[in-house]
Amino acid sequence: MLRRSEDEIKIVLTRPLSLNGELEVDYKAPNLIQRILSLFKNVRPGSDLTHFKLPPQFNFPKSHLQCYGETVYCSGSDMLRRCNQADNSLDRFMSVVAWSISTLRPPIFGVAPYNPILGETHHVSRATLNVLLEQISHHPPVSALHATDEEHNIELIWCHQCVPNFNGAWVETEVRGKRQLKLLSRGETYEMNSPNLLIKFLPLPGVDWAGNVTIRCKENGLEAELRFGTKSFFGLRGSHRSVKGKVYETATRRTLFQLNGHWDRTVTAKDNNSGKSRVIYNAEEVFSGLKTPVVKDLKGVRSTESAAVWSELSEAIMSQNWEKAKEAKNAVEEKQREVLRERELKGTTWDPQNFSVTYTKDGGWECSPIQQWVPPAPIVLPLS
Repeated sequence: MLRRSEDEIKIVLTRPLSLNGELEVDYKAPNLIQRILSLFKNVRPGSDLTHFKLPPQFNFPKSHLQCYGETVYCSGSDMLRRCNQADNSLDRFMSVVAWSISTLRPPIFGVAPYNPILGETHHVSRATLNVLLEQISHHPPVSALHATDEEHNIELIWCHQCVPNFNGAWVETEVRGKRQLKLLSRGETYEMNSPNLLIKFLPLPGVDWAGNVTIRCKENGLEAELRFGTKSFFGLRGSHRSVKGKVYETATRRTLFQLNGHWDRTVTAKDNNSGKSRVIYNAEEVFSGLKTPVVKDLKGVRSTESAAVWSELSEAIMSQNWEKAKEAKNAVEEKQREVLRERELKGTTWDPQNFSVTYTKDGGWECSPIQQWVPPAPIVLPLS
């Protein structure tokens, strides 16, 4: 924990999620299933849980923005840079597929990150990769990400809206929006979506990523279809954390590779011509040696930084001081309501600081970064 004396800004950073989903603190609420179900006793099946408020006992000490950012800057092997290294377009595409799988993180049953407040930011650098996120809407909650690596000619632009729906025995969170990975020196843009998050309470509690992901690049005429699987409702069928799919030519639909494996273990690609298989993704490489970000320039940290906004709450959760945690969470939420009331009285509107936002005809969101390159961050990921 760091504190800046002149305006008392406090920074609390926690270690990234591991492959087995370990938390910063070893805490689980007693009678977890009963307590979770009690939260939903007045919620009807089919209800949108977008603005459902969780008590701090059901939070772990990170904001959603930090979780999104970690999928980009926290990795034991630099799979993002590999995407731009191969001279062959098919090899580059396979590297993008592998990188896309690497952005999944093991969800933890019974706890969730904080819902970001409007205008909250998260800014971290890893070597020459600079990552900046901003919460660009609160109703509905929409998060934007811009990451650039000027040395390796890579740019990432994401715009995400999570829509959780309660279905009685489970909650399914649809992750709307698209991700763009641009290999600038190749003139290639890869577009992809995200799987959904499925939280099951009964009969067997658990949480997993599920659904279909499509990755396409118009410039090289290649596409991939990935299907993320989970256990069946009763846990008797299906494969936990499985990935199946194919890579094919867009114009002819000719399959080039069959994909098979598990995103928390390995994924292999089988060449349809030669019949040979090779490992394109190894989770142990991605999750090995993950480091906690550190503050390099305390004066450069914005007051909107996630690690500052939620510092009191994170500190209370890690010390398991639940009364203090409740007060800290209420303080952040009340401050946001106060700012909203002031804007309404003045008749002013809020605009994102780092993104311009447009709305699609189907009610979706698209964002464009205001800056061409993300500047180096005051928070960095140690490389050794």
